[in-house]
Amino acid sequence: MELRTFTPDQEADLQSLLESDPGYTERVTGYPPGPSDALSLTVTRPEGVGEHQKYVLGAWRPGPGDRDDLVGVVDLIRGYPDPSYAFVGLLLVRWELQGTGVGREIWQHAEELVAGWDEISRVRLAVVQTNAGMALGFWKAMGFEETGERKPYRYDQLESTAILLEKPVCRRLVTDE
Repeated sequence: MELRTFTPDQEADLQSLLESDPGYTERVTGYPPGPSDALSLTVTRPEGVGEHQKYVLGAWRPGPGDRDDLVGVVDLIRGYPDPSYAFVGLLLVRWELQGTGVGREIWQHAEELVAGWDEISRVRLAVVQTNAGMALGFWKAMGFEETGERKPYRYDQLESTAILLEKPVCRRLVTDE
């Protein structure tokens, strides 16, 4: 598996991935996937976050022929909510591959990337309560712990709560042997 930044010509692949799990979108927005969700994912970022801080990475596996298959996506923001943090905005696995270890593999690759960002000491994320049944156990299995913080979450008519989790960045020591 390889994580790569999305290019504009891959927007249809990303849209297809997002549409593969309509339940996710409905749980966090109250609506089924929309036709511009891929574009929205690649450009939307929190106020004050620069374009250079946002990383939307596709998880690609070799497929038949010369084409790689998109199996997941991870959205990372470097230096948010403060310069010592990285924030996970989304990790989504193609619906038919959920529960097969692909999410864990994507996160391991993403975690290696974040570990290379010297200024980052902690990784933070929020799980929307309406999606907690699907996501909370996964993130805890990845070593995240609830911070005890809860924030109101609203997307149009959907009102819920965001559960904040975080973990320290794991940096492996390199030794000469």
